[in-house]
Amino acid sequence: MDWEPSWVSHCIDNFENDTVEFDPFLELNDESSKDVADAVSVDLLLPNDLLERILACLPVASIFRAGCVCKRWRDIVSSERFLRDFSRLSSQKPWYFMFTSSDEPVGYAYDPVLRKWYGIDLPCIETSSWFISSSCGLVCFMDSDSRSRLYVCNPITKCFKGLDEPPGPKFSDYSALAISVNRLSHSYNAFIVKSKQVPGDFFQWDLSIHVYKSETMSWVTTLTEVLTGWRAGDESVICDGVLYFLIYSTGGGGTDNRHGLIMYNLTSRMPHSLLMKSFIPVPCSLTCGRLMNLKEKLIMVGGIGKQDRPDIIKGIGIWSLNGKEWQEIARMPHKYFQGFGEFDDVFASCGTDDLIYIQSYGAPALLVYDVSQRQWKWSQKCPVSKRFPLQLFTGFCFEPRPKIAP
Repeated sequence: MDWEPSWVSHCIDNFENDTVEFDPFLELNDESSKDVADAVSVDLLLPNDLLERILACLPVASIFRAGCVCKRWRDIVSSERFLRDFSRLSSQKPWYFMFTSSDEPVGYAYDPVLRKWYGIDLPCIETSSWFISSSCGLVCFMDSDSRSRLYVCNPITKCFKGLDEPPGPKFSDYSALAISVNRLSHSYNAFIVKSKQVPGDFFQWDLSIHVYKSETMSWVTTLTEVLTGWRAGDESVICDGVLYFLIYSTGGGGTDNRHGLIMYNLTSRMPHSLLMKSFIPVPCSLTCGRLMNLKEKLIMVGGIGKQDRPDIIKGIGIWSLNGKEWQEIARMPHKYFQGFGEFDDVFASCGTDDLIYIQSYGAPALLVYDVSQRQWKWSQKCPVSKRFPLQLFTGFCFEPRPKIAP
Protein backbone atom coordinates (compact mmCIF):
# COMPACT_ATOMS: atom_id res chain seq x y z
CA MET A 1 0.00 0.00 0.00
CA ASP A 2 1.31 3.42 -0.94
CA TRP A 3 0.80 5.99 1.80
CA GLU A 4 2.27 9.11 3.31
CA PRO A 5 3.43 8.88 6.95
CA SER A 6 2.68 11.72 9.31
CA TRP A 7 5.32 12.92 11.74
CA VAL A 8 4.77 11.90 15.35
CA SER A 9 5.59 14.06 18.36
CA HIS A 10 8.47 12.37 20.11
CA CYS A 11 12.18 12.72 20.74
CA ILE A 12 14.58 10.25 19.20
CA ASP A 13 16.38 10.02 22.53
CA ASN A 14 13.22 8.53 24.08
CA PHE A 15 12.87 5.45 21.87
CA GLU A 16 13.04 3.25 24.97
CA ASN A 17 9.75 4.63 26.28
CA ASP A 18 7.89 5.67 23.16
CA THR A 19 5.86 3.61 20.73
CA VAL A 20 5.97 5.35 17.35
CA GLU A 21 2.96 5.19 15.07
CA PHE A 22 2.56 6.56 11.57
CA ASP A 23 -0.84 7.49 10.16
CA PRO A 24 -1.52 8.02 6.46
CA PHE A 25 -2.94 11.35 5.32
CA LEU A 26 -1.98 11.67 1.66
CA GLU A 27 -1.93 9.16 -1.19
CA LEU A 28 1.08 9.35 -3.53
CA ASN A 29 2.33 7.13 -6.32
CA ASP A 30 5.58 6.30 -4.55
CA GLU A 31 7.39 2.98 -4.62
CA SER A 32 5.55 0.22 -2.77
CA SER A 33 6.71 -0.49 0.77
CA LYS A 34 9.05 -3.46 1.10
CA ASP A 35 7.89 -6.46 3.04
CA VAL A 36 9.10 -6.11 6.63
CA ALA A 37 9.79 -9.82 6.94
CA ASP A 38 12.29 -9.66 4.05
CA ALA A 39 14.03 -6.72 5.72
CA VAL A 40 14.34 -8.54 9.02
CA SER A 41 15.66 -11.71 7.40
CA VAL A 42 18.47 -9.73 5.77
CA ASP A 43 19.03 -7.93 9.05
CA LEU A 44 19.89 -11.21 10.80
CA LEU A 45 22.92 -11.62 8.53
CA LEU A 46 24.44 -8.20 9.23
CA PRO A 47 26.78 -7.30 12.11
CA ASN A 48 25.95 -4.14 14.06
CA ASP A 49 28.68 -1.95 12.57
CA LEU A 50 27.61 -2.73 9.00
CA LEU A 51 23.94 -2.25 9.84
CA GLU A 52 24.78 1.13 11.37
CA ARG A 53 26.51 2.22 8.16
CA ILE A 54 23.48 1.16 6.10
CA LEU A 55 20.98 2.89 8.36
CA ALA A 56 23.10 6.05 8.37
CA CYS A 57 22.47 6.37 4.61
CA LEU A 58 18.72 6.75 5.14
CA PRO A 59 16.90 10.10 5.08
CA VAL A 60 16.17 11.42 8.54
CA ALA A 61 12.44 10.56 8.36
CA SER A 62 13.32 6.94 7.60
CA ILE A 63 15.62 6.86 10.64
CA PHE A 64 12.63 7.43 12.92
CA ARG A 65 10.63 4.75 11.08
CA ALA A 66 13.58 2.33 11.28
CA GLY A 67 13.41 2.55 15.06
CA CYS A 68 9.96 0.92 14.90
CA VAL A 69 11.13 -2.22 13.05
CA CYS A 70 12.61 -4.12 15.99
CA LYS A 71 14.43 -3.62 19.28
CA ARG A 72 17.86 -4.06 17.66
CA TRP A 73 17.22 -1.28 15.13
CA ARG A 74 15.73 0.92 17.82
CA ASP A 75 18.82 0.52 20.00
CA ILE A 76 21.09 1.36 17.07
CA VAL A 77 19.34 4.51 15.83
CA SER A 78 18.90 5.87 19.36
CA SER A 79 22.52 5.30 20.40
CA GLU A 80 24.79 8.25 21.05
CA ARG A 81 27.40 6.98 18.58
CA PHE A 82 24.90 6.54 15.75
CA LEU A 83 23.37 9.99 16.22
CA ARG A 84 26.82 11.58 16.36
CA ASP A 85 28.04 9.81 13.23
CA PHE A 86 24.74 10.36 11.41
CA SER A 87 24.89 14.10 12.03
CA ARG A 88 28.54 14.23 10.98
CA LEU A 89 28.36 12.09 7.85
CA SER A 90 24.82 12.42 6.55
CA SER A 91 23.98 15.22 4.14
CA GLN A 92 20.32 16.06 4.65
CA LYS A 93 18.46 18.49 2.43
CA PRO A 94 16.65 21.29 4.29
CA TRP A 95 12.97 20.78 5.03
CA TYR A 96 10.32 23.48 4.68
CA PHE A 97 7.70 23.95 7.39
CA MET A 98 4.53 25.54 6.03
CA PHE A 99 2.12 27.22 8.42
CA THR A 100 -1.39 26.41 7.23
CA SER A 101 -3.25 28.64 9.69
CA SER A 102 -3.00 32.37 10.27
CA ASP A 103 -3.94 32.14 13.94
CA GLU A 104 -2.36 28.87 15.11
CA PRO A 105 1.19 27.49 14.72
CA VAL A 106 0.04 24.39 12.83
CA GLY A 107 1.24 23.01 9.54
CA TYR A 108 3.32 20.44 7.69
CA ALA A 109 7.00 19.96 6.94
CA TYR A 110 8.15 19.08 3.42
CA ASP A 111 11.00 16.61 2.85
CA PRO A 112 12.51 17.33 -0.61
CA VAL A 113 14.39 14.00 -0.69
CA LEU A 114 11.37 11.73 -0.28
CA ARG A 115 9.01 14.45 -1.63
CA LYS A 116 6.64 13.93 1.29
CA TRP A 117 4.85 16.11 3.84
CA TYR A 118 4.85 15.33 7.58
CA GLY A 119 2.63 16.74 10.29
CA ILE A 120 4.84 18.35 12.96
CA ASP A 121 3.69 20.01 16.18
CA LEU A 122 5.94 22.96 16.95
CA PRO A 123 6.56 23.66 20.64
CA CYS A 124 7.04 27.14 22.13
CA ILE A 125 5.11 29.34 19.74
CA GLU A 126 1.44 30.35 19.81
CA THR A 127 0.80 31.85 16.35
CA SER A 128 2.41 31.75 12.91
CA SER A 129 3.40 35.43 13.09
CA TRP A 130 6.49 34.95 15.30
CA PHE A 131 9.92 35.97 14.01
CA ILE A 132 11.84 32.86 12.93
CA SER A 133 15.44 32.10 11.99
CA SER A 134 17.26 28.77 11.61
CA SER A 135 20.79 27.38 11.41
CA CYS A 136 22.24 23.84 11.44
CA GLY A 137 19.13 22.12 12.80
CA LEU A 138 18.17 24.73 15.40
CA VAL A 139 15.35 27.23 14.98
CA CYS A 140 15.03 30.48 16.95
CA PHE A 141 11.57 31.90 17.62
CA MET A 142 10.76 35.42 18.88
CA ASP A 143 7.24 36.62 19.65
CA SER A 144 5.94 39.42 17.44
CA ASP A 145 4.21 41.39 20.21
CA SER A 146 6.68 42.25 22.97
CA ARG A 147 9.69 40.78 21.09
CA SER A 148 11.08 39.74 24.46
CA ARG A 149 10.14 36.04 24.48
CA LEU A 150 12.68 33.89 22.64
CA TYR A 151 13.12 30.15 22.29
CA VAL A 152 15.67 27.96 20.53
CA CYS A 153 14.26 24.65 19.37
CA ASN A 154 15.01 21.50 17.38
CA PRO A 155 11.73 20.89 15.47
CA ILE A 156 12.60 17.23 14.88
CA THR A 157 13.13 16.22 18.52
CA LYS A 158 10.92 18.94 20.10
CA CYS A 159 13.74 19.88 22.50
CA PHE A 160 13.70 23.59 23.26
CA LYS A 161 15.12 26.22 25.60
CA GLY A 162 13.88 29.67 26.57
CA LEU A 163 16.30 32.60 26.40
CA ASP A 164 16.53 35.54 28.75
CA GLU A 165 14.81 38.74 27.72
CA PRO A 166 17.04 40.73 25.35
CA PRO A 167 18.24 44.25 26.14
CA GLY A 168 17.36 47.36 24.15
CA PRO A 169 13.94 48.93 23.57
CA LYS A 170 11.26 46.44 24.55
CA PHE A 171 8.75 47.65 21.99
CA SER A 172 10.86 48.45 18.93
CA ASP A 173 9.10 49.51 15.74
CA TYR A 174 11.00 46.93 13.68
CA SER A 175 13.09 43.90 14.59
CA ALA A 176 15.16 41.36 12.66
CA LEU A 177 16.19 37.98 14.06
CA ALA A 178 19.12 35.74 13.07
CA ILE A 179 20.81 32.69 14.56
CA SER A 180 24.20 31.14 13.81
CA VAL A 181 25.21 27.65 15.03
CA ASN A 182 28.78 26.36 15.24
CA ARG A 183 28.64 23.03 13.38
CA LEU A 184 31.45 21.52 15.47
CA SER A 185 30.70 22.62 19.03
CA HIS A 186 26.94 23.18 18.47
CA SER A 187 27.17 26.44 20.43
CA TYR A 188 25.05 29.20 18.96
CA ASN A 189 24.58 32.96 18.86
CA ALA A 190 21.24 34.70 18.39
CA PHE A 191 21.12 38.24 16.99
CA ILE A 192 18.43 40.90 17.11
CA VAL A 193 18.58 44.12 15.10
CA LYS A 194 16.16 46.64 16.63
CA SER A 195 15.01 49.83 14.95
CA LYS A 196 12.95 52.52 16.66
CA GLN A 197 11.90 55.93 15.37
CA VAL A 198 13.38 58.94 17.13
CA PRO A 199 10.38 60.74 18.68
CA GLY A 200 9.13 63.53 16.45
CA ASP A 201 11.54 62.80 13.58
CA PHE A 202 10.50 60.32 10.90
CA PHE A 203 13.92 60.40 9.21
CA GLN A 204 15.93 59.56 12.35
CA TRP A 205 15.94 55.96 13.56
CA ASP A 206 17.72 54.46 16.56
CA LEU A 207 19.36 51.17 15.60
CA SER A 208 20.84 48.63 18.01
CA ILE A 209 22.33 45.14 17.65
CA HIS A 210 22.08 42.61 20.48
CA VAL A 211 23.75 39.19 20.66
CA TYR A 212 22.92 36.17 22.83
CA LYS A 213 25.79 33.71 23.31
CA SER A 214 24.87 30.18 24.38
CA GLU A 215 28.33 29.61 25.88
CA THR A 216 27.82 32.42 28.40
CA MET A 217 24.00 32.29 28.38
CA SER A 218 23.88 36.08 28.31
CA TRP A 219 23.11 39.03 26.05
CA VAL A 220 25.46 41.82 25.01
CA THR A 221 24.67 44.98 23.05
CA THR A 222 27.33 45.37 20.39
CA LEU A 223 26.15 48.51 18.58
CA THR A 224 23.89 51.52 19.02
CA GLU A 225 23.64 54.10 16.27
CA VAL A 226 21.25 56.60 14.67
CA LEU A 227 20.42 56.21 10.97
CA THR A 228 19.21 59.15 8.90
CA GLY A 229 16.86 58.48 6.00
CA TRP A 230 16.95 54.73 6.57
CA ARG A 231 15.55 52.23 9.05
CA ALA A 232 16.15 48.54 9.64
CA GLY A 233 13.41 46.00 8.94
CA ASP A 234 12.79 42.31 9.58
CA GLU A 235 15.34 40.67 7.25
CA SER A 236 18.74 39.55 8.54
CA VAL A 237 21.09 36.57 8.27
CA ILE A 238 24.59 35.47 9.35
CA CYS A 239 27.11 34.40 6.69
CA ASP A 240 30.74 33.57 7.44
CA GLY A 241 30.94 35.74 10.55
CA VAL A 242 29.12 38.72 9.05
CA LEU A 243 25.66 39.94 10.00
CA TYR A 244 23.73 41.18 6.97
CA PHE A 245 20.44 43.03 7.23
CA LEU A 246 18.24 45.01 4.87
CA ILE A 247 17.47 48.65 5.50
CA TYR A 248 14.58 50.62 4.03
CA SER A 249 14.44 54.20 2.82
CA THR A 250 12.26 56.55 4.85
CA GLY A 251 12.05 59.00 1.95
CA GLY A 252 14.83 61.40 2.83
CA GLY A 253 17.80 59.62 1.28
CA GLY A 254 17.27 60.79 -2.31
CA THR A 255 17.69 57.24 -3.68
CA ASP A 256 15.73 55.49 -6.39
CA ASN A 257 15.71 52.16 -4.51
CA ARG A 258 13.73 51.59 -1.36
CA HIS A 259 16.10 48.87 -0.12
CA GLY A 260 19.75 48.65 0.81
CA LEU A 261 22.04 46.17 2.52
CA ILE A 262 24.25 46.65 5.59
CA MET A 263 27.23 44.45 6.51
CA TYR A 264 28.27 44.21 10.16
CA ASN A 265 31.43 42.18 10.85
CA LEU A 266 30.87 40.31 14.10
CA THR A 267 34.57 39.81 14.86
CA SER A 268 36.11 43.21 14.13
CA ARG A 269 32.85 45.16 14.63
CA MET A 270 32.53 48.74 13.50
CA PRO A 271 33.28 52.00 15.24
CA HIS A 272 30.33 54.17 16.16
CA SER A 273 28.70 56.10 13.28
CA LEU A 274 30.48 54.10 10.55
CA LEU A 275 27.73 51.55 9.91
CA MET A 276 26.47 53.25 6.73
CA LYS A 277 29.94 52.99 5.19
CA SER A 278 29.20 49.29 4.65
CA PHE A 279 26.04 50.16 2.69
CA ILE A 280 25.50 48.11 -0.49
CA PRO A 281 22.71 49.10 -2.91
CA VAL A 282 20.38 46.35 -4.08
CA PRO A 283 20.78 45.26 -7.73
CA CYS A 284 17.44 46.69 -8.92
CA SER A 285 14.20 48.15 -7.67
CA LEU A 286 12.69 45.51 -5.37
CA THR A 287 9.19 45.03 -4.01
CA CYS A 288 10.71 42.94 -1.20
CA GLY A 289 13.94 41.13 -0.39
CA ARG A 290 14.63 37.88 1.46
CA LEU A 291 18.13 37.04 2.78
CA MET A 292 19.54 33.54 3.30
CA ASN A 293 22.79 31.69 3.89
CA LEU A 294 23.65 29.03 1.31
CA LYS A 295 26.97 27.36 2.20
CA GLU A 296 28.27 30.61 3.79
CA LYS A 297 27.33 32.69 0.74
CA LEU A 298 24.80 35.49 1.06
CA ILE A 299 21.84 34.95 -1.24
CA MET A 300 18.97 37.36 -1.80
CA VAL A 301 15.63 36.48 -3.37
CA GLY A 302 13.77 39.60 -4.44
CA GLY A 303 10.58 40.67 -6.13
CA ILE A 304 11.49 42.74 -9.20
CA GLY A 305 9.34 45.85 -9.52
CA LYS A 306 8.00 47.27 -12.77
CA GLN A 307 9.96 50.19 -14.18
CA ASP A 308 7.00 52.59 -14.10
CA ARG A 309 5.41 51.04 -10.99
CA PRO A 310 8.23 49.84 -8.70
CA ASP A 311 5.72 48.68 -6.08
CA ILE A 312 4.15 46.19 -8.52
CA ILE A 313 5.95 42.87 -8.93
CA LYS A 314 6.78 41.63 -12.42
CA GLY A 315 9.14 38.77 -11.60
CA ILE A 316 11.45 37.18 -9.04
CA GLY A 317 15.25 37.14 -9.14
CA ILE A 318 17.97 35.41 -7.13
CA TRP A 319 21.32 37.12 -6.49
CA SER A 320 24.57 36.15 -4.79
CA LEU A 321 26.81 38.73 -3.12
CA ASN A 322 30.47 38.55 -4.17
CA GLY A 323 32.43 41.10 -2.17
CA LYS A 324 30.21 44.13 -2.60
CA GLU A 325 28.88 43.21 -6.03
CA TRP A 326 25.64 41.38 -6.77
CA GLN A 327 25.65 38.55 -9.29
CA GLU A 328 22.32 37.33 -10.64
CA ILE A 329 22.29 33.53 -10.49
CA ALA A 330 18.69 32.85 -11.56
CA ARG A 331 15.41 34.43 -12.54
CA MET A 332 12.14 32.61 -12.10
CA PRO A 333 10.72 31.47 -15.45
CA HIS A 334 7.43 33.15 -16.27
CA LYS A 335 5.48 29.85 -16.30
CA TYR A 336 6.37 29.26 -12.63
CA PHE A 337 5.61 32.87 -11.75
CA GLN A 338 2.17 32.45 -13.34
CA GLY A 339 1.76 29.08 -11.65
CA PHE A 340 1.30 30.78 -8.27
CA GLY A 341 -1.83 32.49 -9.56
CA GLU A 342 -2.23 35.93 -7.98
CA PHE A 343 1.16 36.87 -6.56
CA ASP A 344 1.56 39.77 -4.11
CA ASP A 345 4.51 42.15 -4.16
CA VAL A 346 5.72 40.52 -0.91
CA PHE A 347 6.17 36.79 -0.45
CA ALA A 348 7.90 34.17 1.72
CA SER A 349 11.29 32.76 0.75
CA CYS A 350 14.09 31.04 2.63
CA GLY A 351 16.81 28.52 1.98
CA THR A 352 19.96 26.77 3.11
CA ASP A 353 22.51 24.31 1.73
CA ASP A 354 21.67 24.46 -2.01
CA LEU A 355 17.86 24.73 -1.91
CA ILE A 356 15.70 27.86 -2.03
CA TYR A 357 11.99 27.75 -1.21
CA ILE A 358 9.54 30.35 -2.53
CA GLN A 359 5.93 30.62 -1.44
CA SER A 360 3.09 33.07 -1.92
CA TYR A 361 1.29 34.15 1.24
CA GLY A 362 -2.05 33.56 -0.50
CA ALA A 363 -1.77 29.84 -1.35
CA PRO A 364 0.00 26.64 -0.23
CA ALA A 365 1.90 26.19 -3.52
CA LEU A 366 5.63 25.74 -2.83
CA LEU A 367 8.36 26.20 -5.46
CA VAL A 368 11.88 24.83 -4.95
CA TYR A 369 15.01 26.06 -6.73
CA ASP A 370 18.10 23.84 -6.61
CA VAL A 371 21.10 26.16 -6.97
CA SER A 372 23.59 23.39 -7.74
CA GLN A 373 21.37 21.79 -10.38
CA ARG A 374 19.97 25.14 -11.59
CA GLN A 375 16.55 23.52 -11.59
CA TRP A 376 13.06 24.76 -10.68
CA LYS A 377 10.54 22.25 -9.35
CA TRP A 378 7.18 22.37 -7.62
CA SER A 379 6.99 20.49 -4.34
CA GLN A 380 4.58 17.64 -3.88
CA LYS A 381 1.13 19.12 -3.28
CA CYS A 382 0.61 20.20 0.31
CA PRO A 383 -2.14 18.17 2.08
CA VAL A 384 -3.96 21.41 2.97
CA SER A 385 -5.91 23.57 0.53
CA LYS A 386 -7.16 27.13 0.94
CA ARG A 387 -10.49 27.13 2.80
CA PHE A 388 -11.41 30.84 2.85
CA PRO A 389 -10.29 33.97 0.92
CA LEU A 390 -8.25 35.62 3.71
CA GLN A 391 -6.42 32.46 4.77
CA LEU A 392 -2.67 33.11 4.74
CA PHE A 393 0.27 30.73 4.44
CA THR A 394 3.90 31.23 5.35
CA GLY A 395 6.83 29.13 6.44
CA PHE A 396 10.52 28.61 7.17
CA CYS A 397 13.16 26.05 6.27
CA PHE A 398 15.46 24.13 8.61
CA GLU A 399 17.97 21.30 8.53
CA PRO A 400 16.59 18.06 10.03
CA ARG A 401 19.26 17.04 12.56
CA PRO A 402 18.25 14.59 15.33
CA LYS A 403 21.46 15.02 17.33
CA ILE A 404 21.67 18.76 17.93
CA ALA A 405 19.95 20.32 20.96
CA PRO A 406 19.73 23.92 22.25
